[in-house]
Amino acid sequence: MSPIRTTLLLLTLGASSLSLVACGGKGRQEQLAYVEKPVEQIYTEATRSLDKKLWDQAALQFQEVQRQHPFSEWAQRSMLMAAYAQYRSKDYAEAVASSESYLALHPGGEGAAYAYYLIGISHFDQILDVGREQSRSELALAALSEVVRRYPTSEYARDASLKVDMVRDQLAGKEMEIGRFYLRRSNYLAAINRFKRVVDEFQTTTHAPEAMHRLVEAYISIGLYGEAQSIAAVLGYNYPGSKWYQDSYRLMTSRDIPIMEYARNAE
Repeated sequence: MSPIRTTLLLLTLGASSLSLVACGGKGRQEQLAYVEKPVEQIYTEATRSLDKKLWDQAALQFQEVQRQHPFSEWAQRSMLMAAYAQYRSKDYAEAVASSESYLALHPGGEGAAYAYYLIGISHFDQILDVGREQSRSELALAALSEVVRRYPTSEYARDASLKVDMVRDQLAGKEMEIGRFYLRRSNYLAAINRFKRVVDEFQTTTHAPEAMHRLVEAYISIGLYGEAQSIAAVLGYNYPGSKWYQDSYRLMTSRDIPIMEYARNAE
């Protein structure tokens, strides 16, 4: 097994169990004072700093490998090690920048999968609650999806796939929040657009059944009973025991709107 691959496997152990949290970066790090040393010595000192969880110091030391010995095999490895140390230090902007630099210089490198993964989890760890703007979620989704698409057999693919599902659920939740806002204010067309996006683009998330029910509500409110019947039928077929189908069923029967034949009875 190559030194880079061994290093990345060890780093994965420290980055595989993450949660949705909001953290800010620390800004660009300073360089160490230039003291010329053999590459092996600098790298060994950097790994010792990692072992002691001195993340900022380790990042600077790995960057020093690149500065003093840019054409050595250690330099390529140190780019990802620095990115990992920056990630652990919650310096997410620098972790992303270092990972992107690696990909720009070594797009086919052995560490490319890990570089994409680091970019993804750096954005993932900054995802805010569903009530806030979700651009960070989109960035996390793009990077993590690249891991799954490009490197489906890598050791990072499974965790990336799990996080893709979490991010998609987050994005769907944001669409639902906006859609409910419009629905409460009787802005039915705007609400329908939001709920339809959840049904069309996030149909595997936990928000899909409610999105269908809200579409039934919105369509009935503007007199589009045929559309309401069609959506209710799909809701009943796919989620026959859900509270959302039961709510749609009661709403439609209270308005004397016939339930389409292939919709399963909620009562």
